[in-house]
Amino acid sequence: MNVQASNLDNCIVAGNEGLREPIAVDLFKALADPSRAAILGSLASAGRPLRVSEVSTCCPQDLSVVSRHLATLREAGVVESERRGREVWYRLETGGLVRYLRDLADAFESCCPPTSSEDGKHGKK
Repeated sequence: MNVQASNLDNCIVAGNEGLREPIAVDLFKALADPSRAAILGSLASAGRPLRVSEVSTCCPQDLSVVSRHLATLREAGVVESERRGREVWYRLETGGLVRYLRDLADAFESCCPPTSSEDGKHGKK
């Protein structure tokens, strides 16, 4: 997964040994947009690569806007693209994303373990 480690303006380096990669601000920006979240849901539910026209059924936006969203997700390392003739097919790239999020959760837990009263409450007291 490309977390753009060379561009420190877009990353926050965690001070914990458990996190192997810097925290990618661009990754979280890419995941935070509701349209991109819908695109990820569409790709995940399909379970196979999709063309832009197929992905666009999830969003009430022009194909060009969906294509830009897919480019943002690709740059963040969340989707991969493959050109087949005149068409570009997109699929989720979950391996790197899952490893990164798991490392991030482990780093949080090792630096700030939850107390027993906070378990399962997502930070609410």
